[in-house]
Amino acid sequence: MAPPLLNLAGIRLTFGGTPLLDGADLTVGPGDRIALVGRNGSGKSTLLKIAAGLAEAQDGEIFRQPTATIRYLPQAPDMDGFATVRAYVEAGLGPADDPYRATYLLEHLGLTGEEKPAELSGGEARRAALARVMAPEPDILLLDEPTNHLDLNVIEWLEEELIRSSSALVVISHDRRFLERVSRATVWLDRGQTRRLDRSFAHFEEWRDRILEEEERDQHKLGRQIAREEHWLRYGVTARRKRNVRRLGELQALRQRHRSHRGAEGAATMVASDAAESGKLVIEAKSISKSFGDLVVVRDFSTRIQRGDRIGLVGPNGAGKTTLLKMLTGELAPDTGSVRLGVNLEIATLDQKREAADPQETLAHYLTDGRGESLVVNGEQRHVVSYMKDFLFKPEQARTPVRELSGGERARLLLARVLARPANLLVLDEPTNDLDMETLELLQELVAGFAGTVILVSHDRDFLDRTVTSVIVPDGDGRWIEYAGGYSDMLAQRGASKLDDRKLRARTAGDEDKPAVRPQETAKAVSKKLSYKQKFALESLPKKIEAATDTINRLEDQIADPGFYDRDPVGFQKTIAALDKERAALAAMEEEWLELEMLREEIEG
Repeated sequence: MAPPLLNLAGIRLTFGGTPLLDGADLTVGPGDRIALVGRNGSGKSTLLKIAAGLAEAQDGEIFRQPTATIRYLPQAPDMDGFATVRAYVEAGLGPADDPYRATYLLEHLGLTGEEKPAELSGGEARRAALARVMAPEPDILLLDEPTNHLDLNVIEWLEEELIRSSSALVVISHDRRFLERVSRATVWLDRGQTRRLDRSFAHFEEWRDRILEEEERDQHKLGRQIAREEHWLRYGVTARRKRNVRRLGELQALRQRHRSHRGAEGAATMVASDAAESGKLVIEAKSISKSFGDLVVVRDFSTRIQRGDRIGLVGPNGAGKTTLLKMLTGELAPDTGSVRLGVNLEIATLDQKREAADPQETLAHYLTDGRGESLVVNGEQRHVVSYMKDFLFKPEQARTPVRELSGGERARLLLARVLARPANLLVLDEPTNDLDMETLELLQELVAGFAGTVILVSHDRDFLDRTVTSVIVPDGDGRWIEYAGGYSDMLAQRGASKLDDRKLRARTAGDEDKPAVRPQETAKAVSKKLSYKQKFALESLPKKIEAATDTINRLEDQIADPGFYDRDPVGFQKTIAALDKERAALAAMEEEWLELEMLREEIEG
């Protein structure tokens, strides 16, 4: 067995009263792909900083292999002192690193390298920081929310790049699909301690729920045991003094254990305030267009949004999603065309800019608009502290200034304010930013079950698939197309594996705006029927895919055995290699089948 590249054992760190990290462990070996998950404020970023050597623990052991290189991606990169993005990225290279790697990454991340750091948007700064940490191809990559502010096409490219990378990976992210694709193991940081599952994030929630159920059952048993001992103490004391003293001591220990147990944090309670039902027609746009100078953002777009529809706007940053959203809701007038809003509309809007709240304002003042200590939610008067508890805020935070909140807490605060307002049309611009998994699940349920109408902008593919009834995406040159279903349905209808950023960002009608045609696509276009070989593959691939899936499940079950590695380290490594090979084969078969099925539909259609 090769020694670990990085090992944190028994890490402890306390700010104030309750320990943030209370014996946390993290082991990273060559080739590991670890998803580090936990609630907002659980200490994930702190643990990652300790692993990177940027923060100190109060106790615990830290081992870093002397020859191992570690690169850390912070949530807020510091680019002070660099004249250009290229200078910032190349400063992360070592003497033996390939300088062309920086150029390659900048190009694929949509940057020239000549940009001024002070003029970058949030998404551009995140791309530059990614290029800097990935360029040296380090032994370990520590990534804190790498997908924040990124376009969907860049997220998909990043997934593929990380899957191909030889670097070990520890990643914190709220993007479920990203974690499912890049991880092979999951470390759950909960109440200061870590648990490890040697399976991808796709298996995390079932595993977490099982652990919490077992914990709740154990606490119930402990409570009953204490009750039995207390009954004995009252009615069963005998003359055998030594035994009585021992049992009394054991009872005190049981009580202390029960008192000191830190239960799992509760879940937020999200309920949107209902307004009177809107008219059946909510929004009707006819041939609307919008330009800024020579830049055409929306060209000749029409749609009808009915009561109960849930619409997702998808596309690269700068494609015009927010502009289109403002035109549809009447906030911005189109240059040409018309927008008609339905009757009896009550709109509640969540802006993606977290600066919407005054940083000096207290949480209670912000939620009540300064109107005392209560607010009306769904026709019921609620004390502001009681309502704050629904969103996991503590009573003492009522007088806390907004500036002191973390990103996740600020996201929950804005949601709390929006959902308190009576509405039959929810307009949500990037609502998933900075939310932890549990809160994100509740938001999904709220949006999917909302009785009114929802229009949302999001880069979260899983969230879109679970919530929307149709998606609107840019098609280049200011044109937008609406597709039925979620994000995955849109991809299937487009016949593409991802959004083409170059096409979506096209601003002129030159040849460079036309999507490249690959030879195999040309062949498909002129084919009149499937060949015998293609027919055979189309019929036989589903059985092969099913067999490969069964094999993968069997191998994953073997790896999940906690004693497998100790019994047979060589066999464990061989099983991991076989699992990687099977996954690659399955992905290739699924892609081949999808291409053949699309070709068949095209020929028959």
